[in-house]
Amino acid sequence: MSAWPPVYDPDYYPTPDEPYWNRALETMDPQEREETVILPKLRAQLEYCYAHSPFYQRKWDAAGVHPGDVKSLTDFEGFPLVTKDEIRADQAAHPPFGSNVCVDPIRLGRVLGTSGTTGRPTAFGVSRDDMTRIANAHARIMWGMGIRREDIVFIGSFFSLYWGSWGALVGTERLGATAFPFGAGVPGQTERAIEWMQMVKPTVFYGTPSYSLYLAERARELGVDPLRDFNFRVMFFSGEPGAGVPSTKRRIEETFGAVCLDSGSTGEMSPWMSNGECAERRGMHFWQDLVYSELVDLKTNRRVPYGSEGVTVYTHLERDSQPMIRFLAGDISRWEIGTCACGRTYPTLPRGIYGRADDMFVVRGENVYPSAIEDELRAIPGFGDEYRIVITRERTMDELIVQAEPLPGLEAGEAARIQKALADRLKAKGLRTVVRMLAPGSLARTEFKAKRILDQRDLYDELAQG
Repeated sequence: MSAWPPVYDPDYYPTPDEPYWNRALETMDPQEREETVILPKLRAQLEYCYAHSPFYQRKWDAAGVHPGDVKSLTDFEGFPLVTKDEIRADQAAHPPFGSNVCVDPIRLGRVLGTSGTTGRPTAFGVSRDDMTRIANAHARIMWGMGIRREDIVFIGSFFSLYWGSWGALVGTERLGATAFPFGAGVPGQTERAIEWMQMVKPTVFYGTPSYSLYLAERARELGVDPLRDFNFRVMFFSGEPGAGVPSTKRRIEETFGAVCLDSGSTGEMSPWMSNGECAERRGMHFWQDLVYSELVDLKTNRRVPYGSEGVTVYTHLERDSQPMIRFLAGDISRWEIGTCACGRTYPTLPRGIYGRADDMFVVRGENVYPSAIEDELRAIPGFGDEYRIVITRERTMDELIVQAEPLPGLEAGEAARIQKALADRLKAKGLRTVVRMLAPGSLARTEFKAKRILDQRDLYDELAQG
C-alpha cells in the first residue's frame, strides 16, 4: 500500500470467519485514515493527473490550482468540479477517449461506456492494471456484504458496454466465488433464468431491483415460488435507487427470503461499488480509501458537515486510466459517520441515494423524487410491482399521475381502497396526485433499468404553440 497506484497481492484472502477484508483500513479512526491513507493517495493521484492529463492541466491552470497546493482535504475542496457534459465535450474534441486517458493505448484492456440514450455516449478506456484494482476493490466490498468463496453469484444484467455486469463479474472472480454470468435481455432469457436458478441454486443475485421483481412475477406465473424454489441468501443491486428505498427493500427480502443490499455510483467512477452496503443493511458506506467521496453544497462546492444533505462528488484514488477528480454525479443524500454496527468507520448514507439529480422533477413548484412515490406505493399491500409516473399539463397547471396495478385477483373494492390509500399518503407528503389503477400486467416489464417517469409537458407546450 506504500506504492502508488497500490499493488495488491492476488493470492490474499481473509479467513472465512473474518468480517473484514482489511480490518486495519476498514476500522481505522476516520481522521487517521484521512491523514495517513486518503490524503497521500489523493496527492499522488493529483500529481499523476497533472503530469499525464492535458484535460486536467488546462482545467486546473485556468482555475489557478495545482496539486502541490493540497496539504489537506480541506485544500482539495478548492479544486473545480468535473461534469458529465465536460467529459462528453472533451471526448468529442479528442476522440475516442478524450484528453484524459493518461496511458498509452496499448495498456488499455477494456472499452466500456454509457449508452448515450440522453446525449453523446461516454467511452471508457480502462487499463488492465485498473481492471485488476477494480476487481480487488469490488471483492473487498462484496466480502463486506457477506459474500464468500463458496457462493455462486448469479449475474442477471446485460453484458454490454454497461459497467455493472462486468464490475460484479471481476469482483466475484477476485473474491474467489463461483461466477454465474447469465446475463439478461435476450427473448426468453428470463424463463431460462428461472429454470437455471432452480437447477444450479445460486446463492447470490446481482442485477437491478426492477429485474428481480419482474423475475419473481414471471416465476409465479410459471408456478415457481421465488421464496421456496430459489436459494438466494444475498441479493445486491445497482443501476436504480430501489434497493435503498425501505419498502422496496422489504418487498425484495420478503419475496426471496434473502438480504437486499444497495450499491453503486456511476460508470465514470468504477470501482462503482465504493458506494456499497455491508451485511448490516443500514445504508451504503462510502469506502473512501478506494474512491474519495464527498457530499457537497453546490453553492460553495465545499463538503457539508456530517448529518447534512448534499450532492455526491467523487474522486479516484487508484486510477491510471481516465481518472475522475471531483466528478459531480449530483445524487442527493445525507451522510453520517461512525453509526454502523459492522464496526467500519466510513461515512454511511442511512437513507441511501434518495434523490437522483437526473430523475428529480418539479411539479407546481415542488421538488419531487420518484423514490418517495415508490416508497409509499410499495408500502401498501395489494399493489403490483410496476408503476409509472406521468406528468402532464392541462392548460397552465401541471398534473401528476401515478399509474399502478393491483395484484392479480384483487377484488374491485379492495383495489379502490388501496388506490385511495396511495392518493391520501402522497397528499400527506404535499403531492397532489391522481392515482389511476390499470389492469394487472398492463405496464411494460424490464430486464434492466425501469423507465418509470413520463414527462409529457413539452407535448402540451408544443400543441399550445402550434
